[in-house]
Amino acid sequence: MRVIGFVAPSGTGKTTLLVGVIAALRARGLQVAVLKHGHHAADPDIPGKDTHRFRQAGAEGVLFAGPGLWFQIQQFQGEPPTLEEHLARLAGHDLILIEGYADHPHPKIALFRATAARGWSERPFHNIVAVACDAPPPATLVGVPQLPLNEPGRVADFVLEYLGLNQAGSKSSE
Repeated sequence: MRVIGFVAPSGTGKTTLLVGVIAALRARGLQVAVLKHGHHAADPDIPGKDTHRFRQAGAEGVLFAGPGLWFQIQQFQGEPPTLEEHLARLAGHDLILIEGYADHPHPKIALFRATAARGWSERPFHNIVAVACDAPPPATLVGVPQLPLNEPGRVADFVLEYLGLNQAGSKSSE
């Protein structure tokens, strides 16, 4: 499974960069999935819709199947599923981009924005293979390849090269 993460302190622009990288990878013909790790409770279900009403009535799992789209909402108690369990649900894509899971050992691209530099001293990131930055990165990131933070197409090029993918998503033969 080809996976690469994006990590940075809050407010750095991870989601904005990922949106551009996803579009660039899709334009190259790749099937892309994204796994976002959140630190706060979130609920994508809309109050008043059938799926929300089912959950409010006590269903712990609801799967909606419609034309061109399906989604599942699964509530749980106890320990949350592991990153590996979530990734298994996304198998079948050419690659999976991860936002968050900073402490997991998968390879990551760190983001450094000069206007959001404060968080770097508070939390070290591990397994960084590149840094997308708009200014010289902190000392902890010296020595890794630097990518232009505001050029998602170039970041996508790095992802393809790093994961050994060609433009159509298959492994390079080199």
